[in-house]
Amino acid sequence: MKDDGYDGPAEIISGTTSLSVSVRLAGHFDAISGSYSWYGRVAADPAVAALVDGGTRTITLRTPQGEAETPLTDVDPWGRYRVEGFGAPPFEVLTDLPHDDSR
Repeated sequence: MKDDGYDGPAEIISGTTSLSVSVRLAGHFDAISGSYSWYGRVAADPAVAALVDGGTRTITLRTPQGEAETPLTDVDPWGRYRVEGFGAPPFEVLTDLPHDDSR
């Protein structure tokens, strides 16, 4: 079974600035809130750090499968910024369960 998520190239867009980056994203349906929760990390990149140091906190994250607005937050010890959102993620989501013929 394929898990919801995306691991690959992406684009960070902030105003007229566009950066090519690599991301690892995942998500799940949150039954309590009734919405889809997605999250992940942007690979360490000096250009992303400079964008944040310059005051940017909210960006558009675009993958080949979609785009979404997200904050850049919580840099980890390896220099990767966290991205997250609720609702439509910037990647394809599994909508049907595969048919199991083993039963």
